[in-house]
Amino acid sequence: MKLAAREPVQEFFSIGEVCRLTELKPHVLRYWESQFRILSPAKNRSGNRVYARREVELVLLVKHLLYTEKFTIEGARQRLEQQKRSGELRAAARHALAAETIALLERELRDIEGVLAGRLPPAARSSDLEAPVEPAEPPAAPGTPEHTAG
Repeated sequence: MKLAAREPVQEFFSIGEVCRLTELKPHVLRYWESQFRILSPAKNRSGNRVYARREVELVLLVKHLLYTEKFTIEGARQRLEQQKRSGELRAAARHALAAETIALLERELRDIEGVLAGRLPPAARSSDLEAPVEPAEPPAAPGTPEHTAG
């Protein structure tokens, strides 16, 4: 019996990948970096943020404190400092990761239930329906009236 090769675990993430993982916008991550000293991703030679796995967990912890626990930024900052002093920060970050994973699974299950019940089309997600996004129109070709009118 041949064992399947394990896929490598990704250790570093771009800001775009962190946004997809955490369902946050880039400006929110950048703002939180200015408000929480524990969020300080390294930058590569190009100046782009590079988040380590631990920092992604900390982002999820901040998100959990602000959005789920309803802390203010100052309250969340104090809680993080308290957890850091007591040595509970890593466990709290792992707990936030688990809570976010469970919430994601619950949303996915609701979406599946909606598809099976006929409330959602098969390709739709309930999160997509909450904030519809207008499709971007391709830029007009040079020399066309649309290109020169703007």
